[in-house]
Parts: sequence; structure tokens; C-alpha cells
Amino acid sequence: MTVTERRERDRAHRRQAIVTAARQMAEAEGWDAVTTRRLADQIEYSQPVLYSHFPGKGGIIDAVAVEGFAELRVILRNAREAAGSPEAALRELAGAYVGFALEHPALYDAMFTLSTELPFGRPEAPPELQAAFAEVREAVTLVAGGRDPDTLTEVVWSALHGVATLTRAQRLRPDYHQARLAMLVDQLAGVPG
Repeated sequence: MTVTERRERDRAHRRQAIVTAARQMAEAEGWDAVTTRRLADQIEYSQPVLYSHFPGKGGIIDAVAVEGFAELRVILRNAREAAGSPEAALRELAGAYVGFALEHPALYDAMFTLSTELPFGRPEAPPELQAAFAEVREAVTLVAGGRDPDTLTEVVWSALHGVATLTRAQRLRPDYHQARLAMLVDQLAGVPG
């Protein structure tokens, strides 16, 4: 291994340590508790080292979000592929999506509710965002019928985000969670009610 390769490897390890520490701190204490000073202390590097990797907290949050989209893609793919029919694929994907939001609240916030510089819905979006969207689109395309799959995917994603956000905020009746998801999927999949 050359000196340059070792430096690049070390730099990648430091970057990942920053992202991991930020994510752990946010999950434990919320994003307000994440500061560059605390992160520097946590990973035992100086603040200038953090700034050599990220322009500030926003860049760190964006990196956490991108990591989250990569994880979400795998979860959605596994849920979709485990199903036996197009409707079941959408149903499993919906449950997996909301489950992810409930299990990883700070990560989900980084992905969907905090300010970001990430370009959503555009060709220059990071591949991880595009891949997560593609997993939802894959399930939606099978039930789209004559509807535009991209637009229907945006509607499905929006609806799932709404359910996830309202469920996390305890704004919905908890005993009706499964019924709500089933009704949503039936409507989106065009299953007669």
C-alpha cells in the first residue's frame, strides 16, 4: 500500500467515524445535542479535522442521511422481495418503511425533516437516494396500472412519510396502525374496498 493509499484509507476511516459518532449522538440525545465540539471530543480529533471532512454540521447531517438512504434501500428491497404478490410487496414495503422511521428517529429526521443541501428528485441526487426511491418505484410499478409510476411513487412515498411522521408524533390512534397501513396500501394499489 502506498502512502497516498494509506492516507486516503485513513481519511475515509475518520470521515466514517465522524458520521457514526454523529448518528449515535443524535439517536441518544437528538440532533440539537450534536455539535462539532462534542463530535471532536467523541472521536478524539480536533475540530479542524472535522472541518477538513465537512463544511459544518449540515454536511455531517447530509452524510448521515445518505447513509440512511442506503440502509433504507436494503430494508425496502428485502421487504419487497419477500412478498408473494404485487399487493403484498407494496404492503410489506409500507410496513418496512414506517418501521424504519419508528426504529431510527434521528436518522429518519436527517433523511427527511432537517434542512439539507441534498438534491431530491433531481438527476444529481446521490445514488443512495435514487436507489431507495427505485425500491419504492419497483413495488409501485407492479400495481400502477395506467397511472404514471414515478408520480404514483411520489404519492406513495409522501403518504408513507405522513403516516410515519404522524405515528412518531403520536398524532394517530395507536391501535389502528395496521388497519391504517392496510387501507392506505389498498387505496394506492387500487384494491377495491
